Amino acid sequence: MLACIALQAASFTANTHRPILTHLQSTASNYGYETPINIEENAPRDIASMEQWAYNYGIQRCDGFELVSSQVEYGQPDVYAATLVDLPAGSAVLYVPEELILSSDKAIAELRSNAMQPAEKILKSINADSELRQYYLMIKILVELQKGEQSPWFPWLNSLPRYFTNAASMTPFCCLCLPSLMRKLAVRERGNMSRLSVSSIKLIPFLNDDFKYDVELCNWVYQVVYTRSFETEDGDLRIVPMGDMFNHGSDYTEIVTSFDEAGNYYAYTSYDVPAGSPLRISYGDPTNPSFLFARYGFIEDSTPATFCKLIPAHINGDMEQLGYSENRMLFYINGEASQEVWDILLYQHLSGNAISDRRLLMKAHNEGDYETKQMLHEKYYGATSQLLLNHIEEFLAQLDKLSQKAFDRARDINDHPRLPLILKHNEFVRQSFLAVRQMYFGY
Repeated sequence: MLACIALQAASFTANTHRPILTHLQSTASNYGYETPINIEENAPRDIASMEQWAYNYGIQRCDGFELVSSQVEYGQPDVYAATLVDLPAGSAVLYVPEELILSSDKAIAELRSNAMQPAEKILKSINADSELRQYYLMIKILVELQKGEQSPWFPWLNSLPRYFTNAASMTPFCCLCLPSLMRKLAVRERGNMSRLSVSSIKLIPFLNDDFKYDVELCNWVYQVVYTRSFETEDGDLRIVPMGDMFNHGSDYTEIVTSFDEAGNYYAYTSYDVPAGSPLRISYGDPTNPSFLFARYGFIEDSTPATFCKLIPAHINGDMEQLGYSENRMLFYINGEASQEVWDILLYQHLSGNAISDRRLLMKAHNEGDYETKQMLHEKYYGATSQLLLNHIEEFLAQLDKLSQKAFDRARDINDHPRLPLILKHNEFVRQSFLAVRQMYFGY
C-alpha cells in the first residue's frame, strides 16, 4: 500500500509547466483601491475561473475528482469535492504545491515588522493575542485583495463563499433565539470577529484606508480564515486552495491528508470510495455539533451524540475527575445518556443528601471499583433519574420558548436570514432530548 501511494504521489509532481508563483509575491505595499471581488452575500462565486487557475498553477486532481454544486436549504449553493468514479483505498486524489498554500507562519514571516507593533499591542490589550496566527492570515488575504487582479490568488479569492450561516454571521437577535450553550459559543464567535476586524486593522501601515476601514470586508476575510484554515502538527495554520473544498464528515471521512518535507499537500482516500460519493474530511469532534454550527454554520444530522446541556453552577475538581466536560456529557442519538452524565447527576444528589456516599463514589471512581460505583447508581437511581427528567423537561420548555421567539420573527427574514437555520438547530436538539426521555421514561 505504501509503495502504491508513493508512486501515485510521484505522478502528481510531474507537471513542470506550471507558472512560478514566487515572482508575483511581494512584501506588503500600497496598491490602488480596487474592489474586483464583490463580497455581497448574494454575489456569485466564480468556480470555473478558479479551476482553470488551479490547473495553470500545478494543482493536480485524480480522474473523477469534481467540484459539485448543490442547492442548500439556506443560503448560497454549496460547492464541494466529490468523485465521479470508484476510487480504491489509498488513491491519490489531490496535490497542491507548497507555494499556493497560505500559511500563518509564512504570513508572519512576510508581514511582521516593527511597524506592526502598535497593531499587535491593540490585540494584546483586548486579549486577542492568542489569535495572532489567524490575524496574520487575515492581513495576508487583505494584502492580496488590495492587489486586485495582480494577486496570484485572485481567482481563488473570487471563488470563495460570500454567504455564511455560522455564529459570526448572526445578528444579536439570532443569538437570543439559541439555547444557553450555543448562545455562549455564538457570542464568543461574534466577539472574536469584532476584536480582530476593527481597531487593530486600522493601525496596519501598509493597507489603504479604504481597506482597513471597511468593516464588512474585514469581517468577510475573518470568515474565510476561520472557516477554511486548519492547524497542522507543527502549529501552523494553513489554507489549501482546492483542499478547502472537502466538506465535513462525521460518520465517515473519505479523505486523509498529509504534507511532504517540502510542504506540498496530498490527499488520499481512506477506504474504497464508490462513484458519486462526496470527498470529506473532519472539521472537528463529531460529538460537538454546537461547535461545528457556531464555527462553520452547518447542522450535522448524522452526529453520533450531542452535549446534554447540563451545566452545573459550580464545577469542582471531583466533577472533573468524574469526567465533566462538554465532549463527554453526551446524549446519544439512540437515546442513551453517557456514563459521565449519570456520574455527575449522582455526585450532585449525594452532595446534598449523603456526603459519606459521595466520598465512597469518588474513592470507587479513582480506584476503578466498578462494582461499588454500580451499587451506588442502583441505590440512588430513583433520585438521579428524577434529576435527569427535570433537566430534560426544563430544557425542552426553554427550547420551545426560544424557537417560538425565532418563529415570531421569521417573517423578518431579510433582517435575520439565519433564523430558519436556527429553528432547524433547535428542533435537532429537541429531538435528541426527546429520544433520551423516550429511552428512560417511556414518553
